[in-house]
Amino acid sequence: MPVNILFAAKAESWADYETPLRRALDAHGLDYRLATEMPPETVDYIVYAPNSEVQDFTPYTQLKAVLNLWAGVETAVGNPTLTAPFARMVDDEGLTQGMVEWVVGHSLRHHLGMDAHIVNHGHVWQADAPPMSRDRPVAILGLGALGQACARALTALGFPVSGWARSAKTLPGVTCHHGADGLGAALSGAQIVILLLPDTPATENVLNAETLALTAPGAFVINPGRGPLIDDAALLAALDSGQIAHATLDVFRTEPLPKGHPFWAHPQVTVTPHIASETRPDSAARVIAENIRRGEAGAPFLHLVDRTAGY
Repeated sequence: MPVNILFAAKAESWADYETPLRRALDAHGLDYRLATEMPPETVDYIVYAPNSEVQDFTPYTQLKAVLNLWAGVETAVGNPTLTAPFARMVDDEGLTQGMVEWVVGHSLRHHLGMDAHIVNHGHVWQADAPPMSRDRPVAILGLGALGQACARALTALGFPVSGWARSAKTLPGVTCHHGADGLGAALSGAQIVILLLPDTPATENVLNAETLALTAPGAFVINPGRGPLIDDAALLAALDSGQIAHATLDVFRTEPLPKGHPFWAHPQVTVTPHIASETRPDSAARVIAENIRRGEAGAPFLHLVDRTAGY
């Protein structure tokens, strides 16, 4: 009997994913049927995007796993009908490399003061040299797969990196902190703060008036993680006071960012339209196919969501 795989995502995604998924499944020698429609009671696996029309999983009575196309699962993890094993997109080399490039690029942009030279307002000859990377402490909040990859890249460039996670982590060359007490230690004196945490009740407003005050005066905030990680009003106040010199934000509480939001007009905010990293169909298809292979072989699934933690 073939394995029945339902592709449940926006219609435009099918054209991008069909060929890579078939190629990856064929590479494992799987006998399968892959389609965007099939009787729910016959479905073994759902390749899933949380914004798809599938929201009630009750009819999928023989479902073995739901395999998310996104790294973020906050809009699906609380679905009471989703009781099958639920895996998120992790270790997709395209997603990870894209995030590393975006984070390193904007970290270097702020470290080198590139905005002043790119814009050249007022024809001012500004010749102040930046510090060396070894003198620019970086704090990364979130040491999952993406946070660890960014930490490795920045330490390779000579930045002293402190990381913070909810649970204890060990990463060569990175000063790792965890728990409530560790957050302040990670942020203390940081000149660049990078947010790569999941969106959970425990991480909402992790950057607020109190924690922003722990950073070095004139620090930079870079958020490619999730919008609710930042208290927007507190960030704006810190920007106006000079405690934060600039914020580069790729994610927001409401997306697209509403036209009247203060971030658009603030001279010390850079808005990017949720482009820090995207799932690449070729590499994501290999992650999905590996999990289906594992399911059919009776092996443990990779990257299962911890429903208690929310990610």
